[in-house]
Amino acid sequence: MNRAAAAACLAVCASWTPVQAQVQAGPGSWSANQAWATDTTNGGALTGYYYWPATQPVLDGKRALVLVLHGCAQTAGNDVIDGASDKGYNWKAAADQYGAVILAPNATGNLYSAHCWDWAAANRSRGYGHNAVLLDLVNRFVSNPQYAIDPKQVYVTGLSSGGAKTMVLGCVAPDIFAGIGINAGPAPTVSTSQISMVPSGTTAASVASNCSAWAGSNAGHFSTQIASVIWGASDYTVAQAYGPLDAAAMRQVYGGAYTKGATATVPTGGSNTPYLDANGKLRTSEIAVSGLAHAWPAGSGGQNSNYVNASTVNYPSFVMDFWFKNNLRVARAPAPAMSACSASVSGSTVTVNGAATVAGGSVASYRVVLSGPSPVDDAAAGSGASFSKAYGARADGYYTGSVTATGGTGQVSAACAIPQFLVGTAPALQPPAGLAVGARTANSIALSWNAAGGATGYNVYRNGTKVNASALTATGYTDTGLAASTSYTYQVSALGNGVESALSGAVSASTTSGFACSVTTASNYAHVQAGRAHNSGGYALANGSNQNMGLNNTFYTTTLAQTAAGYYVIGNCP
Repeated sequence: MNRAAAAACLAVCASWTPVQAQVQAGPGSWSANQAWATDTTNGGALTGYYYWPATQPVLDGKRALVLVLHGCAQTAGNDVIDGASDKGYNWKAAADQYGAVILAPNATGNLYSAHCWDWAAANRSRGYGHNAVLLDLVNRFVSNPQYAIDPKQVYVTGLSSGGAKTMVLGCVAPDIFAGIGINAGPAPTVSTSQISMVPSGTTAASVASNCSAWAGSNAGHFSTQIASVIWGASDYTVAQAYGPLDAAAMRQVYGGAYTKGATATVPTGGSNTPYLDANGKLRTSEIAVSGLAHAWPAGSGGQNSNYVNASTVNYPSFVMDFWFKNNLRVARAPAPAMSACSASVSGSTVTVNGAATVAGGSVASYRVVLSGPSPVDDAAAGSGASFSKAYGARADGYYTGSVTATGGTGQVSAACAIPQFLVGTAPALQPPAGLAVGARTANSIALSWNAAGGATGYNVYRNGTKVNASALTATGYTDTGLAASTSYTYQVSALGNGVESALSGAVSASTTSGFACSVTTASNYAHVQAGRAHNSGGYALANGSNQNMGLNNTFYTTTLAQTAAGYYVIGNCP
C-alpha cells in the first residue's frame, strides 16, 4: 500500500471489544471425578466434577460460581455433564459465555432409595448432612485464589430433589447464595410422600416462615437475594402448584411489596412472569414450560434422556442471564461507555477519534494508546462527548490501538479497540510463524517462534503493547514481572531494513498461582502442633477456614488441604 492509498485507509471500531483485567484461564473442559469431603451424616465421600472455563468473566472482573444439583435417579457424571460430551444439563455454553465455574457434585449416601439430596431432612443446620458438604465444597472454590471467584456471585440450582435442595440452601445460607434457581422442586417443608400434591396447610406463608427461621442471624441477606423458579406444565411427578408457591414464599422472605410484570413468551415454549420489588428491582421469575414433563430443560445441545429435555427452554442460558442482569450484590458504579473510536492515516500522521457517553455526567478525559514502530500513550487526548487528535511523524509500519474514557469521579470505561492499520509502505517482512507458549511460573511466561525470512530482530507484544526494550535477536523470549494467576495475550513481529512486519497470530497463556495445594492426614493434636490448626475450647479448628475438626486429641484423625498460604480446609484439594 502506498501513502496515497494509506491516506484513504480508515480503521474504524464499529464493533469494539472490551478490554478487562485478566484472570487465570481454565482448561475449558470438565474435570475428572473429584473426591471433596466426607459426609459424616449420610455416609461416603462427596464426589463430582467442576468446569473451569478458558473464557474471561463478564461482571466486575471476577468469576461466578454455580452449584448444580442433579435430581433423584440421576448422577452428575451421567446426566449433569454426560461424560466427556459436555451435553447433559448443557452448562458448558453458558459457563463459557459468562466465564463462570460450574460445580456438579453427586449426592452422598442413597437417600430415599434413589440417590436424592436430603431436602426433606428435619435438621436444617449448616453443619448437617448435605448442607455441610455442599457449603464446604462452595467454600473450597471461593477460598482458592486461582479460580478468582467473587463471593457476591455464587448461585445454586437443581432439579426435583436438587430443586428442593436449592431452596433449602438459599434459605439456610442467604449470605452465600446471591441467586437460586428452583427447577420442579417441592416445597422443602413437606415430606417425600407429599410431592405429587400440595398438602393442606402448606402455603407460601408457612414455607416462608420456615425459610426465614432456617436463615437465623443471616436473614438480613435475603434483601439482596433473587430467585428463579421453573416447572413443566406437563409435570405429574412434582405438583405444578409447587412452582408458584415456592416463588411466592421467596418473595415473602425477601419482604416488601411486589408488582407483577407482564407475562412474556419464552423461546421454545413457555411463559415467564417477573415480579419487581418496590425499588423496581426484578426479584423473582416464574416460568411454566409448555409440553415439559418432570425434567431439566436443557435446550438444544443438552441430552434428551433420563429426566433431561433438549427440546424446550435452555434453562442454563435463561437463569444465567437472569442472575447476571439482576444481581443485587455486585456494585455497578456508572462508568463512561465508549460509543465509537477510529484511526485515519494521512502520510505519516495518524488521527484518532473517539466518542463516549456517561449517564448523568461527562467524560473528564480520553486516553489513546497506539502500539507500533512509534508508540503513543496519551492520557490527555481530549474530553467531553467526543474528541479528535492528530499524532504526526509516525514511523512506517503496522499499528494497533485503543481508546478509553474516564468519568468525572474516576470510573474508566471498557476499551474501544482500534484494529491494526498501516502507516506508510507495507513492510516486505512477514510476521513470524509458530508462536508458542513454553514454561510458565507465577511471574513469567516463556515464548518461542520460528525464524522469519529476512528478519534481523523481533519485537514481542503483550496485550497489544511492546514489552522488549530493544530488538530481540533470538527466536524466544521470557516475559517476567507478571502477576500470578493472570491471563495474557502475546504476538510477535519481525524487524528488518528499518521496518516492522505485521503482528503474528495471537496466543494466550496464564501465569500459575504460585501456590500448590497439599494434603496432610494426621491426628487433630498433630495438626495443632504443626500449625495447621489451633485449639479452641478443647476442639481443633483448621487455620484460615476455622472448620471444626473435632476434639483436639490423638484419637481424632483429619485430612486437611492447604489451599492457600495459612489457609486449610477439611478434605482433599479441589
